[in-house]
Amino acid sequence: MPTTTTDIHPHIISNDPARYPLAPLGGHQSDWSRTRPVTLEGLVTAMDSCGVQKAAIVQASTCYGHDNSYVVDAVAAYPNRFTGVFSVDALAPDAPQRMRYWRAKGLTGMRLFTFGSTISEQADWLDDPKSYPAWACAGELGVSICLQMSAKAIPQAIRMAERFAKVCIILDHCARPELSDGPPYNAAASLFALARYSNVYLKLTPRVFSECRRGKAMPETFFPRLVAEFGAARLAWGSNYPSSDGSLPQLLAMARQSLACLSAADQDWVFARTAQTLYPALVDQEDNR
Repeated sequence: MPTTTTDIHPHIISNDPARYPLAPLGGHQSDWSRTRPVTLEGLVTAMDSCGVQKAAIVQASTCYGHDNSYVVDAVAAYPNRFTGVFSVDALAPDAPQRMRYWRAKGLTGMRLFTFGSTISEQADWLDDPKSYPAWACAGELGVSICLQMSAKAIPQAIRMAERFAKVCIILDHCARPELSDGPPYNAAASLFALARYSNVYLKLTPRVFSECRRGKAMPETFFPRLVAEFGAARLAWGSNYPSSDGSLPQLLAMARQSLACLSAADQDWVFARTAQTLYPALVDQEDNR
């Protein structure tokens, strides 16, 4: 049976700190990873309970920093169900070496964490030339890069999208746009301006589904506009479970309800096919025959 639901943004937290020691970025562990952690086994159970067949597990940087060992072990345990998104210090001289190491371990995406959770101010290093070797390596390895950032960093993201046109860039939470003004969503103009860069993709998460219900915003006016600008083939669902409040079935239900205004074909892209574009490791095996 073809995959119909793929999650490109769950996290896992081990209950074995001796094997997977804490090393959060900035030295401060995120509240969610401490108060409502979900193990690999817990994620599998949650996915089974609501029909999520596959996932790209994203490194919990605010818990483990750049040590991606738990994600590696998760992918190794379920190679036909998971791929992983690793984290490295993109400014470090050995960043390409570390990227090749984690790629060889079976991880096929990279995440750069520049804002959110334990980082309250947008970092200014996203387009630092010191990161160019890491981005060039991503292009060489075919590794997608997801950016945890705010809308403030969109000009920097544009510069990287232009310089590294072969790298697929995924914006976590759609780069946190302001939507409360409602249609035509002028406050989100910088987000829509990204549509002309064919290598920029958007991750639709619980934060986006909540924001599109604030003020004058509505899912029925925002998501059709998003599809009109970017195309459904550049939009993908990510649960942000368990960082976002709610169970995985609840988060999936929120997503499906919010996107019910889209055609069945567009929803198919958002919930599965775009994920397979970004992470070919998630393509169904029968599709490779």
